[in-house]
Amino acid sequence: MLPLTASLFAPAKLTVDLRVTGLRGDGMHLIDAEMVTLDFGDDLEIAPGSTVRYRGAWTGEADENDLVSRALALVGEQRRVEVTKRIPAGAGLGGGSADAAAILRAAGFGDLDAAARLGADVAFCLLGGRAKVSGIGEVVEPLPFVERTYTLTTPPLHCSTPAVYRAWDEMGGPSGDHGNDLEPAALVVEPELARWRDKLSNHAGTRARLAGSGSTWFVEGAYAGEGFVVARTTPPEDA
Repeated sequence: MLPLTASLFAPAKLTVDLRVTGLRGDGMHLIDAEMVTLDFGDDLEIAPGSTVRYRGAWTGEADENDLVSRALALVGEQRRVEVTKRIPAGAGLGGGSADAAAILRAAGFGDLDAAARLGADVAFCLLGGRAKVSGIGEVVEPLPFVERTYTLTTPPLHCSTPAVYRAWDEMGGPSGDHGNDLEPAALVVEPELARWRDKLSNHAGTRARLAGSGSTWFVEGAYAGEGFVVARTTPPEDA
């Protein structure tokens, strides 16, 4: 049961590698990925009521298709939820999924299959930490926590995940050279991504990798600078 009032934290997630392993009968792609949670994210305040509002990069009232609203419906609750956004939208960092997972976690909800039906990343965000993620995202196998530091940059570009998967199919299902099969397709969908990849690569002195379907690029290690975010991995909340 969801508490009447609470302050929740929704950590960002990072997909550090991703292989596309097949196609399900309903057209959903199957993956084999490693995901980790990071030490920055969104803040949610819940209170009695029935509206979901966002503050930060985008301010406004959500509709019933919003992931937080759908998470509330899944647990059979109504609340007023104020979300302060710090995870960039469309960045491949699981912003909406993390927010939905925070609601599910606070309600004591643990059905990963149902969570994944809300969004492919919700199941992982519900457990957090470090995990191997497969199926369409509903199979989450915890891995031993490893403390790592990453430097990220998020371009002011939105990468549509369905568009990236469509491009991947049209390209014949290429394998990514740097641990992410979707990277070649994302660069076809949004060629401007390459400029941001090169910016981080040159800054860090090592080849940047794409997070999931984009648009965030990352390297391992701390390379502070303007336009870059240094983040550390975090264990699951129950660790």
